[in-house]
Amino acid sequence: MFDYHTPDGFDTFGTAAPSYKLTTVTYSSKTTGSERRCHVVLPVDYSTEETYPVLYLLHGIGGTEDEWLGGNPAEVVGNLVSKKEAAKMIVVIPNIRAAADDRVPQDVFGPFNVNAFDNFINDLRDDLMPFIAANYSIRTGRENTAIAGLSMGGRETLFISTRMADAFGYFGAFSPAPGLLPMASDPVRFPGQLPVSGLRTPDGAPAPIFMMICAGTEDMIVKVCAEQYHETLASHGVPHLYYTMPGGHDFGVWKNGLYHFARTIFHEA
Repeated sequence: MFDYHTPDGFDTFGTAAPSYKLTTVTYSSKTTGSERRCHVVLPVDYSTEETYPVLYLLHGIGGTEDEWLGGNPAEVVGNLVSKKEAAKMIVVIPNIRAAADDRVPQDVFGPFNVNAFDNFINDLRDDLMPFIAANYSIRTGRENTAIAGLSMGGRETLFISTRMADAFGYFGAFSPAPGLLPMASDPVRFPGQLPVSGLRTPDGAPAPIFMMICAGTEDMIVKVCAEQYHETLASHGVPHLYYTMPGGHDFGVWKNGLYHFARTIFHEA
């Protein structure tokens, strides 16, 4: 049984000096034809004399690049790094609504919003990742590149795992949303980005170095989806960690997921 517990104060710097800082940048996106905003969380001692692995952290269906700020990613990752329980890394938090107008629409479950999220893989591959590589001192290769997300960001993370297995070695889906696979129990009735046979490592592609799915036991929104994704991956022989913990569809679960994901990734690098 996986121990999902976290230490007291894992998500706050308390009286200690911050070890990570939040910065905000814009990049040009050919995919959307616009300038796009994202947060980059850096070690306070960031230096071009060093190179760093990169974690891309994705928000949910009603959020923007600001949503993850409610989960204290600088504190969660910074504390782990300070205690030498995680590799020193850069965390990139983009807006994954890949549209020229990437503000939250009135109908978050409508086709415009859903299609914009599904379009993010193009912005990620063609625009955001090249921007990060050109402007930050990063380590390249799948063993140095991770992606994770909450809710809709978790769904997109699992989708990206089937399309960019050569670019990412680590995948984290925290309370992943419906819509990746067709589900009769899905109240929104997303058609599904993939058939059930598609949620697997592509033929000839490397298996994930680490993949993780987590969900809250009281999550009435997506818990069934998380279980289905877990069972589908297991049926296809894709190695992954799946755990549940007390909680709903909220940052209590998502911060827990980030903590356990961040402390596991990049040690093979």
